[in-house]
Amino acid sequence: DLRSAYHSLDLAVMSTKPDSDGKRHITLDTVENSLQRSYITMDKDGDGHYDVLSALQKAIRGSDVNASLHYAARLVEAGDLPSLARRLIVIAYEDIGLANPDAQVHTVTALDAAQKIGFPEARILIANVVIDLALSPKSNSAYLAMDAALSDLRTSGNLPIPRHLRDGHYAGSKELGNAKDYLYPHAYPKKWVKQQYLPDKLIGKQYFSPNETGKYERALGANKERIDKLSSHSTGIPK
Repeated sequence: DLRSAYHSLDLAVMSTKPDSDGKRHITLDTVENSLQRSYITMDKDGDGHYDVLSALQKAIRGSDVNASLHYAARLVEAGDLPSLARRLIVIAYEDIGLANPDAQVHTVTALDAAQKIGFPEARILIANVVIDLALSPKSNSAYLAMDAALSDLRTSGNLPIPRHLRDGHYAGSKELGNAKDYLYPHAYPKKWVKQQYLPDKLIGKQYFSPNETGKYERALGANKERIDKLSSHSTGIPK
């Protein structure tokens, strides 16, 4: 049908590099190849398209590198670089998260380059990203932490910010007590001092629960544990 023909033409254009004159010269062979590819790919606006994206994310989340490459290959063959790039960036932050932050940097850098060079070479960069994400340690602790904070916000609304944390630079702010008695952490040993940061009704809330799957997040967890111990100290001033 017309939509299939348009999809095939789109594939032909995306897979053809501009010549020296800056124009893309589409040959009959290119069109025939694109027609064949369109039969084994999916409608970009249909359920099949989102099924492949969903399967890709679940395969990477499950650390199945071979399945991850299979579903990525479907999207590569479809010439659907924008959707693939967006989903891989989401996966990097949602499913790998703090277990391996370097993977996020590599993902964003590689996909930015992939979109600049286009297919067919972009498939190589995508393969690097997919393998890296699939075999990275996994953590969704940041994802869960933000959702927990949002849940409280939507339940309780915008609770009053403690006065000592408010902006004290605008005219009249000092008279309101803003920023008064704020303790500057850098002026204290180990760059930390005990003081209230959460609104009154949320004191004691814990949103972030670190996982033990990656070296980086384990280090964050150890630092959180140290801060929690200092917080329970009578003065909170580390020695």
